[in-house]
Amino acid sequence: MKKLLATTCLAVGLIGFGGAANAACGDVTIASMNWQSAEVLASLDKFILNEGYGCKAEIIVGDTVPTITSMVEKGAPDLAPEGWVDLLPDVVKRGLDDGKLIGAATALSDGAVQGWWIPKYIADAHPDIKTIDDALKHPELFPDPEDASKGAVHNGPQGWGGTVVTAQLFKAYGGEAAKFTLIDTGSAAGLDGSIAKAYERKQGWVGYYWAPTALLGKYEMVKLEHGVPYDAAEWKRCNTVAECPDPKKNDWPKDTVKTLVAKPFSEKAGPEVMDYLNKRAWTNVTVNKLMAWMTDNQASGDDGAKHFLKENEDLWSKWVSPEAAEKIKAAL
Repeated sequence: MKKLLATTCLAVGLIGFGGAANAACGDVTIASMNWQSAEVLASLDKFILNEGYGCKAEIIVGDTVPTITSMVEKGAPDLAPEGWVDLLPDVVKRGLDDGKLIGAATALSDGAVQGWWIPKYIADAHPDIKTIDDALKHPELFPDPEDASKGAVHNGPQGWGGTVVTAQLFKAYGGEAAKFTLIDTGSAAGLDGSIAKAYERKQGWVGYYWAPTALLGKYEMVKLEHGVPYDAAEWKRCNTVAECPDPKKNDWPKDTVKTLVAKPFSEKAGPEVMDYLNKRAWTNVTVNKLMAWMTDNQASGDDGAKHFLKENEDLWSKWVSPEAAEKIKAAL
């Protein structure tokens, strides 16, 4: 994704045995990152640990690199609910191999996804369009706003990794020969605005985006398939290198978003809390819808967590013990 910086962290104190043990949970630090999905997940963990397991969880500010590095080197903070492990693979591997980190649930069960998307109403009207190649056969369905005789692929702003990859894939899939223009939308707001404008007018649109995001919770989009398997060597050699002249078609790998637990916390948390952290996972669709609600209502992470808990008992109740579930419901 573009500028992912942070990871969340939380810790819980000792749990004795049986249902009454939760009262001894103790202090917990949760590092909250500066994007919505991480913010609301940190708030969700805080609420569930405090109300369901008797913890005293506190949210702190965290960033991916310093937070995970600190967990490996200092054993604190206690937990990173949304750890983008592919952004720091060597540090995470070292932490896991050395027993300094414990990997819990894959927080985003279907992975963070990037790629080229089209509106669902276009996909429904044209079921033959499933891949990037399919879309590039139809410039008339995705007109360039400056030149209706051509199609347009909308890219992100300069400086994003996804922008570089999209430009390279545009070359690899023969976008120019297919009579398409690659459009620089200039900013995140410009990219979002191009999707919103197309959606509200029910016009064609194709371009770069990612999930989880609030925008995809508001505007239903379909990710195009790449038509080829992922080639890691080619991805590193050329798909991610702006000046590489000969990119090949390639799939876009998913980012692994995993909950990381500092070893000292994992040893004192107790089986019930660790069982929760090993089960707590949601999908892009769930997070997209939640973030769209938060954006529309100018809601904080705490507001979003409570809204999720009220609306999705069938999901979260499977993460926690029956006793914890009753306490959480009573606290809402």
